[in-house]
Amino acid sequence: MMYAHRLDNLPPYLFARIDAMKAEKRAQGVDVIDLGVGDPDLPTPSHIIEALVIAARNPATHHYPDYAGMFSYREAVADWYKARFGVELNPKREVLALIGSKEGIAHIPEAFVNPGDYVLVPDPGYPVYKTSTLFAEGKTWQMPLMEKNAFLPDFSAIPSDICKKSKLMFLNYPNNPTGAVASLSFFEEAVDFAKENDIIVVHDNAYSEISFDGYRAPSFLEAKGAMDVGIEMHSLSKTYNMTGWRIGMAAGSADIIAGLGRVKNNVDSGAFDAIQIAATEALTASQECIAHSCAIYEERRNVLVSGLRELGFEVTAPKATFYVWMKVDNSMAFTAKMLNEAGIVVTPGTGFGDAGDGYVRFAITRSVERIEEALERMRGVFA
Repeated sequence: MMYAHRLDNLPPYLFARIDAMKAEKRAQGVDVIDLGVGDPDLPTPSHIIEALVIAARNPATHHYPDYAGMFSYREAVADWYKARFGVELNPKREVLALIGSKEGIAHIPEAFVNPGDYVLVPDPGYPVYKTSTLFAEGKTWQMPLMEKNAFLPDFSAIPSDICKKSKLMFLNYPNNPTGAVASLSFFEEAVDFAKENDIIVVHDNAYSEISFDGYRAPSFLEAKGAMDVGIEMHSLSKTYNMTGWRIGMAAGSADIIAGLGRVKNNVDSGAFDAIQIAATEALTASQECIAHSCAIYEERRNVLVSGLRELGFEVTAPKATFYVWMKVDNSMAFTAKMLNEAGIVVTPGTGFGDAGDGYVRFAITRSVERIEEALERMRGVFA
């Protein structure tokens, strides 16, 4: 079989590789504790499920949806942004329904990147930032996220000639995989950098609601001038434990939203109306379910971080996301040791980029009991 040449440039999708490793161990009879992929183990709140059931029984939802999304859903997104971040959005022109934020991230380079153009991507970072650029025949410039810089990119370190050739810049805070957070002043710096270099900012804000210790993550769109230079991708996946539902939103500059919308009009038919109705219920009903989830994740974070420190590992307790980013000598060697000797899956930092070498990522998407069992297994391996 002869595949298209563009596939030759694509790295194997990290989480597909991890799934294969897990499957092999389970076939050997190993009770694998999966702390790798960040898929919430908590159920979708019941009121959201009930809204879906009612909507799915309505024949009116069984037809092709509106490409941009139901207006009622886009209104709910705009109202949520106003209540949560104080950001005013026009639901007609500045909000677009997505089939999950991953879909929006995958499509946005197609709207703005010509062959040979550069896209600035964080390293380490969500792999789709890079692969979406490669599908658009663009080039990526890695922005190293270094611990000494609190895992924030140094815009001044990007060569001026690369800046001139760059069309997009991906940012992501709270950050996957490092768990780092960014201040509003950092976003204002990003806006200034984007204006100076005529670069579109795409902020991936999927983890804004998963936070601890009283921390509340800002939106990029809160920064002065952000609506002039960028958009924000958001998702209900992590916030409401809806990863399999595939529903999200893009919000921000009307011109950028229009460009993304033109791509989507030609490659997909929108999100199922019944799911949009359920998502509207999620955004407009009581948000106590989020606080409940965060309390569970915070307890898990505390157990894991405390246990890892007792084992002698250097680890910082994250203020947000459900990831713990830990320093190790060698990412791949540590990951293999964990799987082969302890039956535990963690994600090697190298899977997120070269700057991820020397780290691994734990996902706290398993119960306290399983995390404690994982720590006990690690004591046997690393004692």
